[in-house]
Amino acid sequence: MKRRDFTVGLIVPVLGLCDPARAGGFNESEAAQGIRSALQRGAELAVASLGKTDGFLGNPLVKIPLPGVLKDAARLLEATGQRRKVDELVTAMNRAAEQAVPKAKTLLVSTARSITVDDAVKIVRGGETSVTDYFSARTREPLSAQFLPIVTQATEKVALADKYNAVAGKAGQLGLLKGDDTNIQRYVTAKALDGLYRLIGEEEKKIRRDPVGTGSAILKKVFG
Repeated sequence: MKRRDFTVGLIVPVLGLCDPARAGGFNESEAAQGIRSALQRGAELAVASLGKTDGFLGNPLVKIPLPGVLKDAARLLEATGQRRKVDELVTAMNRAAEQAVPKAKTLLVSTARSITVDDAVKIVRGGETSVTDYFSARTREPLSAQFLPIVTQATEKVALADKYNAVAGKAGQLGLLKGDDTNIQRYVTAKALDGLYRLIGEEEKKIRRDPVGTGSAILKKVFG
């Protein structure tokens, strides 16, 4: 009997979310409620921050630059007095991302509200960006499909975009660029999503560091 008690004594702290009497005093249902709240809060704040003028362009953390190898081509254009065209392209890329991001809100909120208790427990036990990782795994592909047409429409107005694709395509054939980087529309779409998840991650870290500061009783209970 003593041996059984000792074993249970080790397991319960590890699986503490199943025990409402654990330090913090929340159960699995409350964990799920807290994670849903954290997911939704992070998503809404990220979308609001990025989905506006200068949301990307004015934020060094997520501003979308030209891919590495094409920066050399940009320098060449600048050296020949065409810096304005380069700036125009970079601005168009970031404006495209700013226009696309608001479309993410519905899916992100829906994903947050539909989280299962099992997933919520895993997230609470996870690392400092486990909420963000959950979002990314479930929404990146469908959001990419939603963003791409918006990004395409915004960037095709810029003459240099076609030249970018021509140069990037050749660079891809030479192995200098790979994947999404070989097409400006796919590149901007991927970077827009990277920026979105990054800001969700930053918000998640804030919640974990200071759940009291969120003003949410459930977040304080689960992450406190």
